[in-house]
Amino acid sequence: MKCFKKPKKEWVNLKKLLIKELSKVRTGRASQAILDGIKVDYYGTQTPLPQMATVSIPESRLIAVKPWDVSVINEVEKAILKANLGLTPSNDGKLIRISIPPLTEERRKEIVKSAAKIMRRL
Repeated sequence: MKCFKKPKKEWVNLKKLLIKELSKVRTGRASQAILDGIKVDYYGTQTPLPQMATVSIPESRLIAVKPWDVSVINEVEKAILKANLGLTPSNDGKLIRISIPPLTEERRKEIVKSAAKIMRRL
């Protein structure tokens, strides 16, 4: 019962943290939050992807990443692959498209496990 005696401010902060962490879980729908934790080697500095590219959702199952400096598009693609999100980016030289595959039963079970892991950690 000790955990229920936390001040309201702590519960509000915990709720915000939970929402942020669960938004990173990859479901069957495209979300910019999926790419938030990715860092790209940008001229020797590890730079968060949203600080060096425009990330947009043109369709419900597609993420588009357009680096502001086109010369680093290959590094961005490598960073997305290295993040081990289960996504395969396709590069056309100016824009990276990431298609979100439909959910399978196996993937749904993985999502449940991932959400449970986040809940235990918090």
